[in-house]
Amino acid sequence: MTPKRRGHRFTESPLLELALQGWRSRMVGLLLMGAFLVLVARGFYLQVINNDFLQEKGDSRYLRDIEVSASRGKITDRNGDLLAVSTPMKSVWAIPADARAMTQPQKQQLAGLLEMNVREVDSRLASDKTFVFVKRQVPPETADRVAALKLPGVHQEKEYRRYYPTADMTAHIVGFTGVDDKGLEGVELAFQNALLGRPGSRTVIRDRRGNIVEDVGAMRPPLDGKEIRLALDSKIQYIAYSQLKTAIAEHKAKAGGVVVIDTRSGEILALANWPTYNPNNRQNLSGAQLRNRAVTDTFEPGSTMKPFTAALALEKGKFRYDTVINCAPGKMTIGTATISDSHPHGALTVAQVIQKSSNIGASKMALSFPPKEMWEMFDALGFGQLPQLGFPGEVTGRLRPWKNWRPIEQATMSYGHGISTSLIQMARAYTVFARDGDLIPLSLLRTNEPRVHGAQVFSAQTAREVRAMLELAAGPEGTAPKARVPGYRIGGKTGTAHKLEAGNYANKYVASFVGIGPISDPRLVVAVMIDEPSAGRHYGGDVAGPVFSQVMGASLRTLGVVPDAPVQQMADAGVRAGAL
Repeated sequence: MTPKRRGHRFTESPLLELALQGWRSRMVGLLLMGAFLVLVARGFYLQVINNDFLQEKGDSRYLRDIEVSASRGKITDRNGDLLAVSTPMKSVWAIPADARAMTQPQKQQLAGLLEMNVREVDSRLASDKTFVFVKRQVPPETADRVAALKLPGVHQEKEYRRYYPTADMTAHIVGFTGVDDKGLEGVELAFQNALLGRPGSRTVIRDRRGNIVEDVGAMRPPLDGKEIRLALDSKIQYIAYSQLKTAIAEHKAKAGGVVVIDTRSGEILALANWPTYNPNNRQNLSGAQLRNRAVTDTFEPGSTMKPFTAALALEKGKFRYDTVINCAPGKMTIGTATISDSHPHGALTVAQVIQKSSNIGASKMALSFPPKEMWEMFDALGFGQLPQLGFPGEVTGRLRPWKNWRPIEQATMSYGHGISTSLIQMARAYTVFARDGDLIPLSLLRTNEPRVHGAQVFSAQTAREVRAMLELAAGPEGTAPKARVPGYRIGGKTGTAHKLEAGNYANKYVASFVGIGPISDPRLVVAVMIDEPSAGRHYGGDVAGPVFSQVMGASLRTLGVVPDAPVQQMADAGVRAGAL
């Protein structure tokens, strides 16, 4: 008889009994619960209390801050006419890893639209970077045609390109910017911070291919650059530029410059140089074309320095306007050196020394007072100092300490040798004669002050007497009758100086003329310099004088200055101008 098996419930199976008994099982349970609570707490801390780290890591994978370009400030002349303006353009860029999916026909289309070689496109897309520019400053219409191709990995961003409406006419004063819209020359560089503005930004979500999916957060709008209004008058600038260009060609000269200054305010109304360049197309440029010679180059001014020597002689009371100086026989020996006049003269008054441009007369006046007094006068006029225009590359010129002067050096400096200056320095110095003896700072920017006051260098009486001498110098019996202006009384001084090369004077010249007009109520100073005229004439009166005449006359008429010349003088000047 088979024994009866005792039945067991499933839950009472020995196989299901706990392996641990008593306190051990409770401890394991507590440890598991504790670990769970730690994980919960850690998760709460990271996601609620201190979620910056995880948020930053997450954002870095899809959030991007895109810079919104600011428009560079405009540059205008004193009347608001545009000299430089930024035009909207596009930059075409690519993610190389994605752009490599383009087919060869697509690359050819892209290269054709961007006016590039297919090899150049391939070279840029072969980069291992995550971002490369394919081409910058692409016209919007071209960029739209590129976008219509829907090329993989190819994208666009807005940027700006600088455009210069007056091109080569104002190139040296306005300057230009680089591809990154940063000033590299001229006013563009001098006022970089004001013109640049502040870019804005917007935060977007981008997918892995660089496509913008969504804008998130608030946009910070860009702050456009400040407009710079120059003192320059485009009409007067054109006059100066065109007359200079014509003179350079006529005299087969190497270079030249013209500066026009408003004597009431110190504003620079024109500053022209030759050779020049087109800032809209700067291919194949040389350094000579880029130099703003009127500011960055120096030269020995020659006889244009003589009026300052005469002014010092009058100011110190050792000479009067009509004091007679014996200039015979046209030569003078100082130590072992001999100086001479271009034409022998006999006895000349101080006024005639300036009118006839006598080196002997100027030297005798200079040697009548201590070198220190002459140096102090030059220093007060700004020679040997920066013009303080804030213009890139401006120079001090050369004015040696007076303690080292020898008598022959003091004599030659009286007529502009042994001292060097820039054209802008010389033009500014002549404002003392136009302003009754005071010297004012120059300004590149338009100023609202109709008349400013400067440092008194000479007395008003001295300035007026020298002004009369300058009128004689530009008269029929002076060295620059070709500088006369129909309708206006003008005065000025010629300069003809040998050029220094390797420490010696070469058979090359710098011809110059600096003058004031109208004499009755001076409004403008015009300075002209022609470097190395080589067509047979080299004297300042023949080469630079006619340029002064044309620039001064047209500028005064442009400003509406009332003629002050007697009727007969106007008629004589008109006949002479016709003969020229």
